[in-house]
Formats: sequence, structure tokens, C-alpha cells
Amino acid sequence: MARIESAEGWIIAPDPKAPRLTRAVTGTDQTGAETALSVVEERPLTIYLNRREIVTAMTIGDYPEYLALGFLRNQGMLGDDEEVTAVDYDEEVETVVVRTKSETSHETKLSKKTRTSGCAVGTVFGDMMEGLEDLQLPATPVRTSWLYALSAKINRTPSLYLEAGAIHGTVLCHQDQPLVYMEDVGRHNAVDKIAGWMFSTGTTPEDKILYTTGRLTSEMVIKTALMGIPVLASRSGFTAWGVEIARDVGLTLIGRMKGARFVCLSGEERLIRDADVASVPEERRGSGRKAASNA
Repeated sequence: MARIESAEGWIIAPDPKAPRLTRAVTGTDQTGAETALSVVEERPLTIYLNRREIVTAMTIGDYPEYLALGFLRNQGMLGDDEEVTAVDYDEEVETVVVRTKSETSHETKLSKKTRTSGCAVGTVFGDMMEGLEDLQLPATPVRTSWLYALSAKINRTPSLYLEAGAIHGTVLCHQDQPLVYMEDVGRHNAVDKIAGWMFSTGTTPEDKILYTTGRLTSEMVIKTALMGIPVLASRSGFTAWGVEIARDVGLTLIGRMKGARFVCLSGEERLIRDADVASVPEERRGSGRKAASNA
């Protein structure tokens, strides 16, 4: 598996001006004055595994191949021993077909599909929890200086999250360097795109940090753990089950990251507090302004 030893800049960064991702609309504000606004587009993407239709996701439409691969990986439909022979995207019919060398056991998983608390697709299969049995993530140390640097870099990066709102962002990071920034209308879609990129590039997870703008729910924790990433951080808050699972599998879980403040509810023993908190600037009022509305 390939390892990213260092990175001088983004590998994938958001492009808020990309065509098809937003649409300009006109409305009125609280005073009745006309106002123009960019709003995020939604479009369906149907994912097939070989000849079987798996799911139709509502997505912004970028990186459909990564989304399909990551979704199937995170749902346990593509195991480490599966050989993917092709990933075919048809823009006209908005379909991705992932082809494997041999048939998979995905049919039985379809009977266990449930709804979760996530927005957009938010689907998870009942046996995802089985993948957590006996799972213990590596006890990777985390420097608080990395967390502050990542938060500052990510919050200053032009994105749909800042441009239009109504969207979630997920960023794969190495130490204090953000590497791959994916966005979508559902936080689970954004994570799946990261998973698909990691699978396609052979990127190893044990020294990575996953940063998200969304809530730290049970499904977010499960997906991060199954991807093998030992650290999950967010501007937003926690759910009790998410915290419980994080503690069970040894995931460092950090939330409510704003300015110099954060809360660690799992993995405190892995934190290296090397930053001078007094020197971390407070977040200006209005920066990261979409966080509350997107959480």
C-alpha cells in the first residue's frame, strides 16, 4: 500500500466555482429587498455493484467514482480481497457501475438495510457493527498544534461550505497538513468520497486524521473506525452512542473545535498538548459561519 510521507499542499481541494455544483437564484430578504444567492445543486446518483442496483444517492455530482467505491467499501460490500476491475460512470443517466472480478455477497446485505440519523443518503446496513468486533485502532499520538493548524487552514479554504452552505465537508489530513477535502449534501457522502479516494490510491490510514464539519454521530464514528483512521475531529458536537463506540475501538474523538476551544471525549491519553492555548486566536464572529446551519 502506498504511503503519503509528506504533502506541500492540497491533493484535492474544493472548487466552489465549478460548473453544475451551484445555481444562482433570486429571492427577498427580511426587508423585502431582492437578493441573489448561490444554492447547492442536488442530483441523483445510482450505484450498481456488478449487475445489482444498490442505492440511489442524492449528491452534488462531483467525484461520483470515489463516492461509489467508498460507499460500497464502507457498507462492507467491497472487502480487502475484492478485485475491482472497472468503475464506469455514465453522466447522461447519472449511474456508476463498480465491477469486480468475481461476484460478491452483497445480496444478503440488502435485506439488512436500515435508516440512520444521517441526512441525505444516511443508509447503513445492520451488520456494519460486526466489522467493529475486536477492532482496536492504532494508538496514534495527536498534537494539539496539528489540530489548531488544521482548523485554521480548513476554515480559510474557499469551499461550497463557505460559499453556499447547506453542505458538509470532510477532510483527510496528515499531521498538520490537510490533503483531500470532499463536500456533499450529506456528511456520509463526503466521508465515502474520502474512502473511495483512499481505496483507489492505496493510501494507508493509520497516521491520518479525519476532520468533518458535521456531527460526531454513531455512523460517522463507525465509518471512520472501519476505514482504519484513528482520529476524528469536528467543529460540531457529539452523540452519546458515537462517544461510546469511539471509546470501545480506541478512536480519538474531538469535537466543538472553535478557536482555541475543543472537547476530547475519547483518547485523551493520546493527546500531546504542545500548543500554547493563549496564543491561539479566537475565531472571529461570522468565520465558519455555516457551521451551525450545516451541523
